Amino acid sequence: MRLQPGSVVPLRELPAVTGPAVSLPDRTRLVHLQFRRFAGCPICNLHLRSFVTGNAAIEAAGVREVVVFHSPAEELAGHVTGLPFAVVADPGKRLYAEFGVESAPRSLLDPRVWGAIVRAIARGLWTVARGRERLPARRVHGGRLGLPADFLIAPDGRVIACGYGEHAYDQWSVADVLSLAAREGRRETAP
Repeated sequence: MRLQPGSVVPLRELPAVTGPAVSLPDRTRLVHLQFRRFAGCPICNLHLRSFVTGNAAIEAAGVREVVVFHSPAEELAGHVTGLPFAVVADPGKRLYAEFGVESAPRSLLDPRVWGAIVRAIARGLWTVARGRERLPARRVHGGRLGLPADFLIAPDGRVIACGYGEHAYDQWSVADVLSLAAREGRRETAP
């Protein structure tokens, strides 16, 4: 079942692949919860690089990034070193089910994703050849057909906004997150 704006996310601690556990919701700031696919996913890596670049602006806007993959922590560890935000392993896809995040063949078959696939593979091959990234496993835990999803969650656990991807590269941009956070900030300060 998909969540809607206004749904409430119960408080829990999520173990991060590297670093301390993550409180969801975070009691002091907004959380942008991203659901991605698998460790080493070229499309996910392409997208996450924009969030690495935009991380300072995201933090300045009072937003904490938390990224969830359906790979085991041991598999993710080699792919997420150096990311400036929390990465959570969910190999049993419990969070995926709770948040209504799906897998479907359209994740890769939709023509709107094909350009991103080409860019992601070209970038991935270049960074692997230079020793900066690793290839994904041949057999991917949880499958390759995951759809992305994004949630902006308030400190009280209320879902402010959510987006369910129609294909593998249909997710929020840094600008989208900043815009949603600014809108929420204006809403909270309005008389």
